[in-house]
Amino acid sequence: MARHSDLYRLIEPVPDLRSEDGRGPVLVHGLEGFSDAGQAIQGVSEHLRESLDSQLIVEFDVDELVDYRSRRPHLKYSFDRFADYNEPTIQMHAVKASDGTSFLLLSGLEPDLKWDGFTESVIDLAGSFGVRMSIGLGAMPLGVPHTRPTNSSAHASDVDLIKGFSAWPGEFSVPGNVTSLLELRMAEHGIPSAGFTVHVPQYLSQTAYPAAVLHLVGSIARIADLELPTAELEKAAEEFTDQVNAQIAQSPEILTAVELMEKQYDEFMETRLGSDSLNPGGKPLPSGDEIGAEFERFLAQQTGDGGQGDDPQHNG
Repeated sequence: MARHSDLYRLIEPVPDLRSEDGRGPVLVHGLEGFSDAGQAIQGVSEHLRESLDSQLIVEFDVDELVDYRSRRPHLKYSFDRFADYNEPTIQMHAVKASDGTSFLLLSGLEPDLKWDGFTESVIDLAGSFGVRMSIGLGAMPLGVPHTRPTNSSAHASDVDLIKGFSAWPGEFSVPGNVTSLLELRMAEHGIPSAGFTVHVPQYLSQTAYPAAVLHLVGSIARIADLELPTAELEKAAEEFTDQVNAQIAQSPEILTAVELMEKQYDEFMETRLGSDSLNPGGKPLPSGDEIGAEFERFLAQQTGDGGQGDDPQHNG
């Protein structure tokens, strides 16, 4: 088995993960932390585990990998005592797609510590299970309007893996994260690797954004040739958009800001001048934070309690 078993425990029995033609499984990895705008990564993991047949097969030692002081787990207090502890996890599940094809899902918190040991452990496990391709998931807040189709940036060790998908133009440096490091290390060990970073409207990035979850699930299904359920996600995305549109329609300030963002976004998509920004031409565009702050003020005025009522900005 793997060389770095001190960081995880294998839960027997492990099912046969090979497809009917003898191919090994695809590994989907989505770790929550640095890159999870709109709770998209969490949403994908929960959707796949809950809507499909899944079995826990690997549990990582979070005490070795997570700094609890940076992301403190919640404890539930009930009247006169502490009643429950929301224990953090990093797990790998064997999941069966709707057509019966098995794939692996690595989910949970992004490790704070021992990145090298963790990535080596995952790669060793991937080798043991015969993983044929890995797919990493990310979610980034950007100046995109919620009224336009959700897009993502695709990236891969081999450009042929992402034919038909949109890649981010240019060359630049980004803050490190374990999901991206896994994508790099997988390729270095001969495992084809790809990833998708979904674009989430910055002014909605602090709430659950179903359209981002739907887009990522669709991208996984397409690149890995898996049958994955989306009906529930489609309904949730439609209801969320209707709810946001109804609230925005009552605020002229927010409506104007979103319309301006739509115009700028459409111009960018039409021209594709090679800019590495979704704010082309240097034209003035309200930031996502400014629109989000205005959205919060509007909701507070409607509820009279700081906007903590039944609205998409605080639910999910």
